[in-house]
Amino acid sequence: MTRKLIIDCDPGQDDAINLFLALPPTEDYEILGITVVAGNVGLEKVSRNARLLCELTGRIDVPVYEGCAAPLKYPLVTAEEVHSREGLEGVELFEPSIKAQNQNAVDFIVETLMAAEDNSITLVPTGPLTNIAAALQKEPKVAGKIQEIVLMGGALREGGNITPSAEFNIYVDPHAAQTVFDSGCKCIVFGLDVTHQVLSSDAVLERIKAVDNKVAQTAYNLLTYYGRFDAEKYGSNGAPLHDPCTMAYILKPELFDLKECNIRVEADSELTRGHTAVDFWYATELPRNSLWAYKVDSEGFFDLLVGQLGKYG
Repeated sequence: MTRKLIIDCDPGQDDAINLFLALPPTEDYEILGITVVAGNVGLEKVSRNARLLCELTGRIDVPVYEGCAAPLKYPLVTAEEVHSREGLEGVELFEPSIKAQNQNAVDFIVETLMAAEDNSITLVPTGPLTNIAAALQKEPKVAGKIQEIVLMGGALREGGNITPSAEFNIYVDPHAAQTVFDSGCKCIVFGLDVTHQVLSSDAVLERIKAVDNKVAQTAYNLLTYYGRFDAEKYGSNGAPLHDPCTMAYILKPELFDLKECNIRVEADSELTRGHTAVDFWYATELPRNSLWAYKVDSEGFFDLLVGQLGKYG
């Protein structure tokens, strides 16, 4: 049976690279829809960006749904300083011919899951978890329809990238993140500990630049801009590719080492809002509600990325 995916995102340069990984036609999975959530930039811009990326890749058959414009409780925090005011620095922006679906993303997620067999649909969220949490709150029965939630968020040893304690996606909507981790769904979590192991170095950029098609050249332009900010921040050769770890796992799970852990989220502390308490060494007897990615074959990751980009030729 073909695997069925819903990709939930907030494009964003690394979301764009994740979609480039996901969108080459394949018999391995079917993308039922792309849902967008306010995060890296506001909802109107992430919607345009997702539709633009679908058009750029020729995947005008994939419907895009607009979801939550703000977190469950907090005001929206965005990341224009990383991703630019429009969210896609490096892409020549245009208004896509693809229009967003009339149905709200949360309603689409609920309706699609409720119509599915149990344990049959994979959710791939790479932004704040607001849409996913809102769907779980609206209809708790959808949890039984979810095969797994493959998400980007959190940090353990790497600390945080928006505060000393928190990774951006979890910080923006910690209440949504805790709802997801408490849902009973199988969560596979790609936090900064593993995403900082896949850097878009100069050598990687040259490999991407050598792929002779428009999508690969767009990826090169995106990552050239994206890398400047993170290289200055972290003193590294290139930017960490956070979100693409999720689709890399879908495509080739053997690239990653995972460990069953309990993950809890600090939602209300002013000092540590969005902190992910990952019980990696089993200091508690709390149920292991997640698989935490802690190691990746970075060479294999970039072989996969370059191979997927080559499929757009």
